[in-house]
Amino acid sequence: MPRITDITETRRGRYALFLDGEFAFSLDAETFADAHLHIDDALETWQAEDLRAKSDTRRALDKAMELLALRDHAAGELYQKLCRKFDPHSAAAAVAKAGELGLLNDENFARRRAAELLRKRKSRREILQDLAAKGIDRDTAAAAVEALAPEVGLDGEEAEDPDLVSARALLERQYARKLAEGKTQQVAAALARRGFSHTVIRAAMEEAKDGSVNEK
Repeated sequence: MPRITDITETRRGRYALFLDGEFAFSLDAETFADAHLHIDDALETWQAEDLRAKSDTRRALDKAMELLALRDHAAGELYQKLCRKFDPHSAAAAVAKAGELGLLNDENFARRRAAELLRKRKSRREILQDLAAKGIDRDTAAAAVEALAPEVGLDGEEAEDPDLVSARALLERQYARKLAEGKTQQVAAALARRGFSHTVIRAAMEEAKDGSVNEK
């Protein structure tokens, strides 16, 4: 059975363990303290793997806290980022712990993200694609997008389709010159690439043609 022949503290505050004269792995300070390891202790393979896994999970959780301090993340997005530096098990454990601490809420994240993208004049399709890329599941993303379109507006009238509002704003701010030059097909194609439906594009283009875009 391998024995610990040396323990040295690294410049990063970790503890390097040497088994039978050769470097084996390093542990964070908390995992090392909990393990009560000493030179000449015997260490079975499963014990070494368990210690390494605990230390990696703590490192992954520390990284998760750093990322969450910068901005909110969806659980799937956080997991994807952690997997770039840690093994899947450690990444998943860190995400689960962050969830237990109340630091992750995919429903709230999806609603805030969807509202932010709507303000940037993104189409429903673009918003759904963005949420999917963040690791939000289809049902949660769909609910967040659906919440953007209240059935009744503040004035009691039927609320406008958010996609139509966004398309109208894009026509006014980004495509007004091309419309004035008669490049309607180019503009329609550009809106289609942004994820707007043919119905919305046609309605927005008709408003622009009638000169009503600037009146909205």
